[in-house]
Amino acid sequence: MDAIIADSIVKDFGSVRALDGVSVEVAAGELFFLLGASGCGKTTLLRCIAGLETPTSGTISFGERDVTTLPPHKREAAMVFQSYALWPHLSVEKNVAFGLEERKIPRAEIRQRVGEALDLVHLTGLGERGIDQLSGGQQQRVALARALVVRPKCLLLDEPLSNLDAKLRIEMRREIRRIVKEGGLTAIYVTHDQEEALSMADRMAVMNRGKIEQLGTSEDVYRNPHTAFVASFIGETNLIKGRVVEVRGEYAMVKTEAGPLVGRVTRPEWQPVAGDDVTLSIRPEAWHVEAASGENGVTGKITERSYLGQRIQYVVDTPLGPQQVVELNPHVVREPGETPVRLTARHADVAVLQVQMQVNMR
Repeated sequence: MDAIIADSIVKDFGSVRALDGVSVEVAAGELFFLLGASGCGKTTLLRCIAGLETPTSGTISFGERDVTTLPPHKREAAMVFQSYALWPHLSVEKNVAFGLEERKIPRAEIRQRVGEALDLVHLTGLGERGIDQLSGGQQQRVALARALVVRPKCLLLDEPLSNLDAKLRIEMRREIRRIVKEGGLTAIYVTHDQEEALSMADRMAVMNRGKIEQLGTSEDVYRNPHTAFVASFIGETNLIKGRVVEVRGEYAMVKTEAGPLVGRVTRPEWQPVAGDDVTLSIRPEAWHVEAASGENGVTGKITERSYLGQRIQYVVDTPLGPQQVVELNPHVVREPGETPVRLTARHADVAVLQVQMQVNMR
């Protein structure tokens, strides 16, 4: 396995800058996610790493090797596409063996390696089947086996589960993580699905407008967002405008439409001062309804509710605006109405975010 290093990658398509000086290092053996909305540059970065696009400037290294100008087949990386790209007229075994046959590998070794790859993706005994005889999940496994059979040092996956139904996606998340770890691979996985990234990634980079907005573990990015974009893109959140009144250590008191609220500054390199305009991020599950006591109290009225079994989602109208609230494992179902309710949120669960200027990409 090799580490993958992208250093100051710029990619222009005519007058459009798709990547604007992106730098990231993926450790050997890591399952790393590139996450962002459509058009953020995540697939372009993956294609540059794969060799399907050449950066306008910057370098890409696999371990100690500079592969910036190497063609894809010399990079010892394998790619799994969203469309699977399987040959419909070939059997499962022939699809998996295709890359080895192109490399002129001896027939006996091909048979052995195809068998090992099918075992790894739990398709043992299905080698003779046609592609049209397989389910969507099985076809995805064939695409994975075809990538793994060439024994790559790096595995690159471009939204590989987007064509599957919800149940299969959950199953394949576990399988892909298992395959990457058992195979000792360095893997980069592109997706716009936040839940997919949170459940699978060792680390992730959240991309926006051709740049990396934040990089870290799933828990760190979710609990400590650095920007309003990251907070709202990774899961759901309530964004509240305010102005700093006082700062004590990592905590800041912020004046809002509902009075002062206290939160935690989550960006290590930024220290707000009194008078700064800021944005507060409060996750729906961080709000507690009718707590006997608590920090950051706000009063409002329930206007909507959705009962989802293991949780209830409320919309509470407050001086801060409508607040999304989630109660997990609820024992009481509250009805919308005129009766006021009190919301509280722990200081540690309120993120204080810097207001950022929007910069137009050229």
